[in-house]
This record gives sequence, C-alpha cells and structure tokens, in this order.
Amino acid sequence: MTTANSLKTPVDRARLGTLVLLAWTGDPAQGHDTPYLIAYSLGDGTDGPEGVGRAAAAMIEELGLTTGDVLHDRTRAGAFAVQLLVQGGQAVLTMPYMNAQCPAPAEWLAAVEERGSVHFMLPTRAWPEAKPGEPLSEEVLQAFLGDETVLKETAHVLLPVSRLRA
Repeated sequence: MTTANSLKTPVDRARLGTLVLLAWTGDPAQGHDTPYLIAYSLGDGTDGPEGVGRAAAAMIEELGLTTGDVLHDRTRAGAFAVQLLVQGGQAVLTMPYMNAQCPAPAEWLAAVEERGSVHFMLPTRAWPEAKPGEPLSEEVLQAFLGDETVLKETAHVLLPVSRLRA
C-alpha cells in the first residue's frame, strides 16, 4: 500500500504508521461533484494515534502547509513535493513519506477530467476505522470528515492532476 522514501527529514516516518489513500466525490445530484483525495494514517505508528498526530503535523509543516480552513492552491504554484498522477483508473500519489495508489470511482475520474485538480486532504488525526480493502459506508466517511475538529486539524490542498501523455 505505501512505500517510505529515504529522505533526511525531521519527521519520524515510523510514528506515522500505515498511510492509506482514498478517493471519493461529493453527491453530484446535490450539485457537489468535487473530487476529493485523502491520505490518512491508520494510527498504528510507533507511538499510537497521539504520535501520528505529532508526526503528521510535522509533515504538514515541512510541506509548507497549514491546517484549518485554508485551501492551499497548488494549481498555479511552481514545484510542490506532492504530485498526483491519474492513469488507468488509479490515483497515484507521490509525496516525501509515501507513494501510494488507489482505485478511483468512475464519478471521481469524471470530476477530475472536468476540473483538472482535486481537493487533497492530509489530516493529523488517525482514522483506524477506514481500513483498506474493507467497505466504507457513507456514515463512517461523514463521521470522520464531517467532524469539525478533524477538519480544523487537516491540511487542505487544491492539487493539480498529471496524466501520462500518449
């Protein structure tokens, strides 16, 4: 699922634990078809969920981001350490602490095609209930991502999408 890069950094990757990637969209019937992508920890780092929070906060700072209600627009900025490639129905994320891919739903791919960017989220809180390979109900998604505290402790980035040229 994830691969650690070998960069010299103050972030202790072992404290982050397992990092997972999830792609989804809002409800297009309600006029909300934004493609979202979240990279979150399962909370199984060396210091448990509390250590995940500290390590994720350090990672967010190192990336030059902040948490809260600011949407960092990286669609016009120069080089950024987080890159997203969409190819073959997969979202492939590369960043200093993980390289991961996840299958993307058809509605997510359509929204990405239309917009050319995604709302990328990097929370400081672990999300152990959202295990890879297990079905994720809308209620579980809403309970985590609808929590104001979680949203305030999350970095939000408008991230451009890259594609391979044919």
